[in-house]
Amino acid sequence: MKGKRLGLRKYLGLKLFKGLYDEAIEHHELRTLFWECTLRCNLSCRHCGSDCRVDVAEQDMPLADFLKVLDEEVTPHVDPRRVLIIFSGGEVLVRRDLEEAGREVMRRGYMWGMVTNGMALTPQRLDALVDAGLRSVSISFDGFEDIHNHIRRNPLSFERARQAVQSIRRVDGLLYDVITCVTPALMERLDEWKEFLISEGISHWRIFSIFPAGRAKRDDSLHLNVEQYRQLMEFIRLTRKEGRINLSYACEGFLGGYETEVRDHFYMCTAGVSVASIRVNGDISGCTSVRGNYTQGNIYKDRFWDVWQNRFQPFRNREWTKIDECRDCKVWDFCRGGGMHLRDDEGKLMYCHYRMLK
Repeated sequence: MKGKRLGLRKYLGLKLFKGLYDEAIEHHELRTLFWECTLRCNLSCRHCGSDCRVDVAEQDMPLADFLKVLDEEVTPHVDPRRVLIIFSGGEVLVRRDLEEAGREVMRRGYMWGMVTNGMALTPQRLDALVDAGLRSVSISFDGFEDIHNHIRRNPLSFERARQAVQSIRRVDGLLYDVITCVTPALMERLDEWKEFLISEGISHWRIFSIFPAGRAKRDDSLHLNVEQYRQLMEFIRLTRKEGRINLSYACEGFLGGYETEVRDHFYMCTAGVSVASIRVNGDISGCTSVRGNYTQGNIYKDRFWDVWQNRFQPFRNREWTKIDECRDCKVWDFCRGGGMHLRDDEGKLMYCHYRMLK
């Protein structure tokens, strides 16, 4: 299958969008704040970028420490109604005080959501979280039982995720999406998986592909080849045209001719532009997928708002990415060197979506 060319109309649209991208960087309005509240997890997934596990050396961040940052360093400078706080991990549901955290965040005027694998999301726990203000949830659901359980390394994982999804979609007003990491094993049954999700009543679906970081770096069986990746883009494009399920590709990278056809918008890495994270050890960074050496400060040594306003240069000025294959790339102005999470500890690009599709 040939790659999809970047046509003239789309090229002109991207030129216009570049100005909006520059403006967003200049203003860097904080819109999403991730709180990595734990590195503990009840699974040991093959593709985990964080390499989380049941027994970790890093302790959970005390809720009081996060709330202090909110009260003293965030709330005085933002409209809480315009900032979404997302609890992430690890697996957030291992924290017994998650409901308390939700209530405290809601009391301060923020909306909050969470990312979960669904293993511990019983109907009773979901009700308690919704009562504590939960407004959005993303849940991992990675294919049929054999595929999902193989990736998640737990024979109960598929059924627990399925039950959790059913509970979530029945809650009025709760925003959600099902996230599927597409592996070669699932590519062969992707149409079938789509029909299964539709039959389950799922309306919002997000797909991503696995990049070589964390445990996934050591497992080639998880990675799509060029032909499979192009087939995936075509699948998403055609599914969106069908309109039977709301499907989009994750914010992974610049996609050339597939821009706006597999997502609702042109590509933009918002890490450090409108998205920040506070890690479990207090580190301040962009989204939680970004490598640790791009940390910009720490809440136990620095003032969060000062860091947000005056640092994040590697995220906002991406000229430093013009190395190796990015040096003379004709679409660098639109891609800006790919997502920050795709850069390794030395700044080299681990995975180029555009090159896969050219």
